[in-house]
Amino acid sequence: MKKLINNAEDVVVEQLKGFGAAHPEIEVHFDPNFVCVAGGVKDRVAVMSGGGSGHEPLHGGFVGQGMLDAACPGPVFTSPTPDQMYEAGKAINGGKGILQIVKNYTGDVLNFQMAADMLRDEGIEVRNIIIDDDVALKDSLYTAGRRGLGTTVLAEKICGAASLEGYDLDKLTALCKKVNIHGKSMGMALTPCTTPQNGTPSFELAEDEIEIGIGIHGEPGVERTKIKSADEITETLCRHIFEDEAYTRKLSEWDVEKGDWVDTELTDITFQKGDEVIALVNGMGGTPVSELYTVYNKLAEVAGSHGVKIVRNLVGNYITSLEMAGMSITLQKVDDELLRLYDAPVKTPALRWGV
Repeated sequence: MKKLINNAEDVVVEQLKGFGAAHPEIEVHFDPNFVCVAGGVKDRVAVMSGGGSGHEPLHGGFVGQGMLDAACPGPVFTSPTPDQMYEAGKAINGGKGILQIVKNYTGDVLNFQMAADMLRDEGIEVRNIIIDDDVALKDSLYTAGRRGLGTTVLAEKICGAASLEGYDLDKLTALCKKVNIHGKSMGMALTPCTTPQNGTPSFELAEDEIEIGIGIHGEPGVERTKIKSADEITETLCRHIFEDEAYTRKLSEWDVEKGDWVDTELTDITFQKGDEVIALVNGMGGTPVSELYTVYNKLAEVAGSHGVKIVRNLVGNYITSLEMAGMSITLQKVDDELLRLYDAPVKTPALRWGV
């Protein structure tokens, strides 16, 4: 294992200290660990997310104007604890409630639910929306239902802009659901990654093998195959995304009237000729951006052949898996509302435009 670390047990704290030194406009808190916008939130809905470290710039790199108000980093590939979300929620509470955007991994879902209950005990209204956009599978040994992938980044951007625009908690919650069911993603790995604590690869791949359909923690995918060209790999991921049928699942939501968590059925979209989309070609941490543009070139061609128009794009590292070589593709169907909010100004360490 070769990494720029000092002590494997201290990596998250040391990285947070460096993050704070580099971005003094963002508050970094310890014991428990979280980052938030300086000065908190005033008279609007606050937006928060979090998850295991190792996926940077997700989520801390997206804290700032027009995106997240707080992010809670857990240990590498491990969910943050409820006390982290609880303290972060109190720090950013602006009196209008909090939207928590949660990737669909069991630990994240359970801990964000516990945090929401703790914050409600403090009189703070909280809603949790789960992002589960991975079309590779419906269930696996590692998560209940589909995993959360690149749509998480777009949800954080769009909902952050909507909060600044004045959406109330109900409207913002409905918007986040809309983003989730309009986004589909799939990823692949050329290599495994190595967590600092373990010091060994998260899974094994032969020199001539790739894994199709991986999760962001190194979870296995749906197919292990021999290495193929960039165009062939891109076509495979696109086929899964474009051929994915409408998927109905039950996601746990807070019912205000019942005062309890209830299962709500949610069905996503299928892409149709004439749709407009945001395309995200995301690096998993170890793939050169130049190679991601090769993928984007083929993605644009395939989308065009399906009559789907890419109106915005992001190409780069946005939701990673340490040093894993590989990439994921996300397509987000947009309408006037989603596109307006996506285009709104944003100023964070990892994403900025319009300011």
